[in-house]
Amino acid sequence: MKKQEIPLRNSLLLLLTAAIWGVAFVAQSVGMDYVGAFTFNSVRCIIGAIVLLPVIWMTDRSNPKVTLTENEKRAGRKTLIIGGVSCGIFLCLASNFQQFGIKYTTVGKAGFITACYIVIVPVIGLFLKKKCSSYIWAAVVMALVGLYLLCITDGFSIGKGDLLVLVCAVLFSLHILVIDYFAPKADGVKMSCIQFLVAGVLSGIPALILENPQITSILAAWQPVLYAGVMSCGVAYTLQIVGQKNMNPTIASLILSLESCISVLAGWLILGQNLSIREITGCVIMFGAIILAQLPQKSKETVTA
Repeated sequence: MKKQEIPLRNSLLLLLTAAIWGVAFVAQSVGMDYVGAFTFNSVRCIIGAIVLLPVIWMTDRSNPKVTLTENEKRAGRKTLIIGGVSCGIFLCLASNFQQFGIKYTTVGKAGFITACYIVIVPVIGLFLKKKCSSYIWAAVVMALVGLYLLCITDGFSIGKGDLLVLVCAVLFSLHILVIDYFAPKADGVKMSCIQFLVAGVLSGIPALILENPQITSILAAWQPVLYAGVMSCGVAYTLQIVGQKNMNPTIASLILSLESCISVLAGWLILGQNLSIREITGCVIMFGAIILAQLPQKSKETVTA
């Protein structure tokens, strides 16, 4: 595959990821009517890990065997485990901070603040010597304007829930950067499976202590839990890891931030919620930001391992 083709393919994978996450807001909202935040996140992540096991088995069988030395095998396993555990820790923390933050703030504010990772990622990236072109920074500003028009419909103020979701945005930014580091070095599907298992176990500990989850409650929420586990976790987070391979993390975060647009569209199509002129304008500006961010990548930026 030519280097120029990689960003386009990966961009489409990340766009599909954002679409799945956007629709998952509906499932997540319904699921919380039956179980607590830790329980919901634990079950969905464990389901995501289980879903990937047959995928890993089939992939290992179909891929040609590569002869490696024992040292190379050992180094590969070490990188895979460290990457999966690191991603799982950040995924667990970010997901739970977001879930609890939503309890104390409006959905619009939560969506806007969470999507602030599109600004936090390039800022953190500067300290990691990841430079961005002026086009990408312009796209970041456009995306923020679009998100504001899309999500903020009431007065903006900082409260307890806002601070919790802001912590979530920082953690998701670190999650994106950790994936950016490990994705080229490890098998994406296997690393995704490990991260779900870690996130599921870590979320399950406080769930057992604080929420006393019941099987009947989990079964009552089987539809949203299955969607969140199979699609949002098993499929979408794996697509994120595969899609971010050899992608600028700032551009990846811009594409993933489209989940805010798609969540509004999902509410319109599934729940019958109408879009205002303000919200439609926000969607258009965000799509424009994504296109602007992609243009310089095709001609100026080379793919790095």
